Amino acid sequence: MAVSVEFEPHRFRTAARHYLAGRPAYAPRLIELVARGVGLAAKDRVLDLGCGPGMLAGAFEPLVGEVLAVDPEPEMLRIAEAEYGGGGRIVFRQGSSFDLSPAWGRFRLVTMGRSFHWMDRAETLRRLDAMIEPGGAVALFDSTMLDLPENGWSTEYRAVVRRYASADTNHVRHRGPEWVRHEAFLLDSAFNAVEQVSVIERRTVSVQQLVDRALSRSSTAPDRLGDAAPRLAEEIEVAMRPLAMDGILPEVVATSALLGRRGG
Repeated sequence: MAVSVEFEPHRFRTAARHYLAGRPAYAPRLIELVARGVGLAAKDRVLDLGCGPGMLAGAFEPLVGEVLAVDPEPEMLRIAEAEYGGGGRIVFRQGSSFDLSPAWGRFRLVTMGRSFHWMDRAETLRRLDAMIEPGGAVALFDSTMLDLPENGWSTEYRAVVRRYASADTNHVRHRGPEWVRHEAFLLDSAFNAVEQVSVIERRTVSVQQLVDRALSRSSTAPDRLGDAAPRLAEEIEVAMRPLAMDGILPEVVATSALLGRRGG
């Protein structure tokens, strides 16, 4: 089965400041469903691997005794600590899936939010088998815009972003002919009892948030675009403003978690 990518620890360095503003947040109800399904308790530990700016670490912190938030990019960790570090139960560590070690301790739950596809997925799951306690789980979080009339504006938005997306030869594209879905890796791992939990919500998104969303992607991050970054922002504004009301657009988002437990 194909390995996802060549490791580039700083590919999100300039995208980091746009991530919290632009990426869809995970539904609080989704966090509750995952926590209940895994049986999280106040004594438990959670590992948020590839934590980015801390969205999942911050969401799970009130539910457990400790969250270890790990990311290879110092700027992501700086933002995460500034946003979510006040509670005192999140430990921030620079590192990646290649650094996984039983020396980090045992965890009830390991979360990954839009990060698993950047890893050697088979090897990551193999290492996690030695770190996740009996009854624990892996949860792969994602978000999807549904094909509904309220999201009609997204066709033009995606077309604009695609025109600026840089060629990324180190990443096997989603939906490309060589891409293998996460489910296949889970089914081939120790965590082969697989299920999906999803929450669908009506929301709103501003045109400025859509600019941030584009700049939060690795293929359209400011350092990859260089002088073209302001032009991308302007094109998004020009395309989206006529479709928006007072700069706001409707959005229907499904946030989901793919859960893998040991099948026994």
